Amino acid sequence: MGFFKRLLGLEVKPGEPVALQDLAGYKKATGSNTPSLVYYFHLWCSSCQVMGGLLNEIGPDYTETIDFYKLDIHKVPEAATAQAVSAVPTLIIFLAGEPVARHSGLIPIDQLREWIEKNISPGIS
Repeated sequence: MGFFKRLLGLEVKPGEPVALQDLAGYKKATGSNTPSLVYYFHLWCSSCQVMGGLLNEIGPDYTETIDFYKLDIHKVPEAATAQAVSAVPTLIIFLAGEPVARHSGLIPIDQLREWIEKNISPGIS
């Protein structure tokens, strides 16, 4: 039963992206003082499935530094529209409610780690 709960996003391991189900949850997640990474995806997008797997793999390494979230653009279209997300997968890092970095498309896991670390470290320009 655990496999199906994980597949449907009902069971999440520490560090893995938490599903955002509505606009209120999205605003709370992105407005936090803790850095937040929001992964915008669509369930039927194969590139999104790969990106989701990468985030599940590296997320536990960042539990103390950044919160990971995932948002299905068809379930909460207002959130995707607010950030002008026109392609998936898209990743946006938020600090105190402000988007500070954005990446669209697949990215190799090592470059993904570098991108996250660069954008959550002090002195972001």
